[in-house]
Amino acid sequence: MSDAKNAKAFRWWNIALLGFTTVWGLNNVINNFANQGLAVITSWILIMILYFVPYTLMVGQLGSAFQEAGGGVSSWIRTLSNNKLAYFAAWTYWVVHVPYLAQKPQIIMVSLSWLFKGNGSFIKDSSPIIVQGLSLIIFLVFVWIASKGASTLNSIGSIAGIAMFTMSMLFIILGVSAPFITHVQIATPNMTDIHTYIPKFDLQYFTTISMLVFAVGGAEKISPYVNKTKNASREFPLGMIILAVMVAVSAVLGSFAIGMIVNSNHIPADLMANGAYQAFQFLGNSFHVGNLFVWAFAITNTLASAAALAISIDAPLRMLLGDADKKYIPKALLKKNKRGIAINGYKMTAILVSILIIVPALGINGMNDLYNWLLNLNSIVMPMRYLWVFLAYMMLTKQLDKYKSDYMFVKNRYVGFGVGLWAFFLTAFACIMGMVPKMNMSQDPSSWWFQLALNIITPLALILLGLILPAIAKRTNVD
Repeated sequence: MSDAKNAKAFRWWNIALLGFTTVWGLNNVINNFANQGLAVITSWILIMILYFVPYTLMVGQLGSAFQEAGGGVSSWIRTLSNNKLAYFAAWTYWVVHVPYLAQKPQIIMVSLSWLFKGNGSFIKDSSPIIVQGLSLIIFLVFVWIASKGASTLNSIGSIAGIAMFTMSMLFIILGVSAPFITHVQIATPNMTDIHTYIPKFDLQYFTTISMLVFAVGGAEKISPYVNKTKNASREFPLGMIILAVMVAVSAVLGSFAIGMIVNSNHIPADLMANGAYQAFQFLGNSFHVGNLFVWAFAITNTLASAAALAISIDAPLRMLLGDADKKYIPKALLKKNKRGIAINGYKMTAILVSILIIVPALGINGMNDLYNWLLNLNSIVMPMRYLWVFLAYMMLTKQLDKYKSDYMFVKNRYVGFGVGLWAFFLTAFACIMGMVPKMNMSQDPSSWWFQLALNIITPLALILLGLILPAIAKRTNVD
């Protein structure tokens, strides 16, 4: 009896806090402010109501219906449809990490630049070829570390995650309070005018939605905890709504704090790369502690990125090779070394990421544009895995009699299907619109077209490779 009671020990506040540390970070605020300025505050409120809340509650029902599946999206798809579709879900989950892995070495180098040089000149002054060459070396070193099965990085990642959460909260508190305590001048004019916060809903605006969707994604990681929650039908949705409120408050106050430090009407080109450090440097000077906040954030970001890099080389690959039907994966990819590492899978990862590190440097002029482009590519590719969550939910609404759950998001199957379809459509729309480059075309037309071509070719190539592997498996997997 006591074991059963302990198994349902999670309460709504545990769910909210767990979700917050899983999906949220300071860089989400910086990156979207760089795209939209203070108008992003309205966008945050809209994305929370129209996307994030339905997304998290759909995940809650899926997690509750398939408790034995451990929360894996591909497991949901397999149960609701077939092994082939489940393979493509597992493939998507793995392959969207390729651009993510390509950017982490850049983030580590920017962090180290601020830690040892105290400024962001590295991203402005360095040649793309030199930086990407160093990025490739860093990435390959981490492939080697991950191939040794270094488990200590998991604990480093947990510590860095808590530290990053603390730095995000510290930034909001200091940023909002700075003008009142230190009497520094507010950077953005007319912050009391409502028109400052209203977006202009044009083509440029819609190309930035993918970054918002990217920022609030990943709630499916919370799904295994639905059935560990006391009174799940009431407390899980309450926890998810509180989570949405926490994220919204963090996003709104964070954006407001940046608006006090950075002029929303004249956003620096390097804000995505250097913005968090510049903001902490400004706050450190305002509170007379020098570069203390900068050093703390640089160390935190370095550790978090290093852990994420090593873990993301291994974990998504394990999910693909361990969860997908073996008849769709070439036998050679399943080969393991003495440490249980899928060594050929690592080689495939290394080749794809290396291509994505080096090729863009040949056609994108300026390290800052390259950094911003790779971040935007992540916002196009990473949400592709969320599509499978919404597809699974739509399929679940058609089989409610077969798959019961303690928690129901929407009891009417038609309404539920419609909400799932809306989230699927919005995600796909954001990914497609995100392909339009964010730079000014007239300033560098050749770089603009090169970025557009890469934004279209990269997702298509990654999807195509997922279609090719089953054909190879069919020819080579002969017993």
